[in-house]
Amino acid sequence: MDPSMPANSTARRAWIGAAVGLLGGLAGAAALGAPVVQCCGLGAVLGLGFGLCIGVRAHSPGAGLIWGLSFALLVWVLLTAAAGSAHAGGMMRDARERFPELVALLICLGLPVGLALGILGSLQPAAGRYHWGRSLVAGGLAGLLSSLIFSQWMIAGDYFPLIASLDKVPHAIALHFLMALAIGTTFALLFQRDVRSYGSAMGWGLGYGILWWFFGQLTLLPLLSGQRLDWTAENGSQLFGSLVGHILYGLILGVVYASLDRIWVRLMIQSDPLQRVREGPGFRFLRSVQWGALAGLAGGLVSSPVMFATGILPHTAGLGSSFSTVLGLLLHLLIGAVLGTGYGLLFRHEAPTVEWGVLWGNTFGLIWWYLGPLTLLPLILTGQCDWTSAAASQLLPSLIGHLVYGGITAWVFFLLERRYTRWLLADPKSAAGELRRLRPVGTPAPALWLFALGLGIILPILLG
Repeated sequence: MDPSMPANSTARRAWIGAAVGLLGGLAGAAALGAPVVQCCGLGAVLGLGFGLCIGVRAHSPGAGLIWGLSFALLVWVLLTAAAGSAHAGGMMRDARERFPELVALLICLGLPVGLALGILGSLQPAAGRYHWGRSLVAGGLAGLLSSLIFSQWMIAGDYFPLIASLDKVPHAIALHFLMALAIGTTFALLFQRDVRSYGSAMGWGLGYGILWWFFGQLTLLPLLSGQRLDWTAENGSQLFGSLVGHILYGLILGVVYASLDRIWVRLMIQSDPLQRVREGPGFRFLRSVQWGALAGLAGGLVSSPVMFATGILPHTAGLGSSFSTVLGLLLHLLIGAVLGTGYGLLFRHEAPTVEWGVLWGNTFGLIWWYLGPLTLLPLILTGQCDWTSAAASQLLPSLIGHLVYGGITAWVFFLLERRYTRWLLADPKSAAGELRRLRPVGTPAPALWLFALGLGIILPILLG
């Protein structure tokens, strides 16, 4: 092998990143009304830095996209912190004023630079085989089926989360399903190699839903309707309900796609009888449920002081009811054990290290904050969901408890899973199959955590 190849590849990524970043800076200047030279220079420098430092990790379009988005978010956080006020109130005000820059960095820099370098990385011989038919069929069906799951609620409420700003356009239902088809297909095309379980599919769905809120709701739809782009925090606050709708749609999309993709693999990809695993699906199910329940109980115990200190524990069953502290604690632990079984079933084999496990657990806790206090509990108690930014602000204290719960649940589950995995790896007959199940280190999962967890937490605070 030519020893100059790595250097040439790095230089190619750097120049492509700089060129795409420069064009992105030009688009950002037009959208923000900012100085062209300054924006183009910043875009070129950031694109160059991304190509040099992170471009090697963009081995596919999906990996490049998520790394580009996380890089753009990190740049915005650092720039906001560097220019922010020393007072907490001033920092929040500065962050809200710089919200348009966040949108510009994500849409005009992170998205195009990440995709460009990801496409370049996918052309390398080591990228591996890609199944186009599998992505197009499973992804398209997943997008449509996910919308059908929403259909009764959308039609009854005359509200379509994916096109909230175009609710007066004729044929809104058809437009909604057309966008759902596009989102589902592109989701499968981008993340076919990264979705390994239902849990990771939900994680990528969470991140992709957030991205489509920025790209679709705040950018694409206004342009299609002939409106001027409004990337202000005030407009984002008014569209916060659409953000929650995109997130929930992304979660459903991830689960449906993972199911269809698994069916496709079973039907269309020949199995290898020499690599059959020792442990049957029934035993895997029971062990995941048992370990998950124990881990969820531990997570409920550890997170209960946080929930009590924030005043959430006496209202565990929802904002419209109040229980005694003891009864609220018991109900909190019961819910924690039940949700823990879900974590065990969804995220088993996703964490090769304890750090990865905790971050997947934080993602699980964030998902359940959007699903639970913000959606399901109000829906069960009152029959309506309040997805306003004001309601999210009132529920922010419980977000801390959900993140703590998810982290502790994942940590305990990892300890239980690791002990049993070591026993399986000791047997050569089962070691190969078990290693195939574990997520290898080097996937873009860290970028997903930075992007999804970062914006999933920042946006309710920033827009509230």
